[in-house]
Amino acid sequence: MNTQKISITAFSSISPLGNNAEEVWGKYLDNKHCFSKQFLDQQDTSVAALDAESKQIVAEIRESDPKYKFLDDSVLFALAASRKAVEQAGWKSNDVFGINIGSSRGATDLFEKHYKEYIDTGKAQTLASPTTTLGNISSWIAHDLQSVGPEISHSITCSTALHALLNGFAWLKSGMADKFLVGGSEAPLTDFTIAQMRALKIYSRINQTEEDWPNLAFDFEKTQNTMILGEGAAVCCLEAGEKENAIAYVTGVGYATEILEHNISISAEADCFQKSMKMALKDENLEDIDVIVMHAPGTIKGDLTELRAIEKVFGSQLPLLTTNKWKIGHTFGASGILSLELALLMMQNDTFIGVPFGEKQNQSGKPIKKVLINAVGFGGNAVSILIEKR
Repeated sequence: MNTQKISITAFSSISPLGNNAEEVWGKYLDNKHCFSKQFLDQQDTSVAALDAESKQIVAEIRESDPKYKFLDDSVLFALAASRKAVEQAGWKSNDVFGINIGSSRGATDLFEKHYKEYIDTGKAQTLASPTTTLGNISSWIAHDLQSVGPEISHSITCSTALHALLNGFAWLKSGMADKFLVGGSEAPLTDFTIAQMRALKIYSRINQTEEDWPNLAFDFEKTQNTMILGEGAAVCCLEAGEKENAIAYVTGVGYATEILEHNISISAEADCFQKSMKMALKDENLEDIDVIVMHAPGTIKGDLTELRAIEKVFGSQLPLLTTNKWKIGHTFGASGILSLELALLMMQNDTFIGVPFGEKQNQSGKPIKKVLINAVGFGGNAVSILIEKR
């Protein structure tokens, strides 16, 4: 096995937290959630939407090229993040790099609009198919960045973005590529998507006006499901070897799938997470892991089974535990990479960001050097990524 380190040389995101690292970190320090109300699925619904400035960036990209007018937000979010990351990493147009950016739902908004039009008029629009295929995120980014390397799109539900990182890692380790742009994008704030989550009975019914925390991700005593959807995209630049400009290294990857009882089931101690964490941590001393950024979507079962899996793997000496879904909701296919962003920022600022209503945990003077990030999707597809401070 190739023992060469894999460097993260750039990271960029656009999400309810903002669109640059300073802004995102500032939001993480303020202990407030990013939820607002939108009228979706015939009722006022808590969601985490992009802020006005980020929406403006997306609107400008849409206007910048006649071809972009017809693209879904999921593509434009990813374009915004990718342009910035590649610039940050110093990749030039003649550099060969791979692209793997996925999405759980893909072009939901466009799909719903095109389908409604078809139902209303009996005709489909010319561009209905090419703009709603799941593969259109990576291919538009390749077009926008004029890149010539391999481009891959995939959907592995909520663990999509970390699967993209896993895939880029494998390409770099194999020597088939030197650079890979990986990540996830999601624009799920649509009537039908919200309706689907409500049908599963996992969407938060807590009224924001009476309650400080409409999403109780990380509350292991909660008696109702409190998942809320958010939108956004994030990508990182991966390069083979120890790079001068590395912001961190990816030192372990793990993945696992568990046998399902039904479409959205997960076992009581999340066997898939136990396996993926053990695989990512294979040569590590467990005491050296400083923080775990949990998937913890805010559902009763999702949060608790992951905690049980962590307890199984780590025993009584748990690392610091956190999640960001109480703040920005669940961004489906982009959620894992937004968790990676939190991990990188905690490392860079050497400051642990806990959950305000969670049990108080203290950093105890030890610097944050190694962080494990978890994601799991419907279908029991778990991924765990270990990153290490440069």
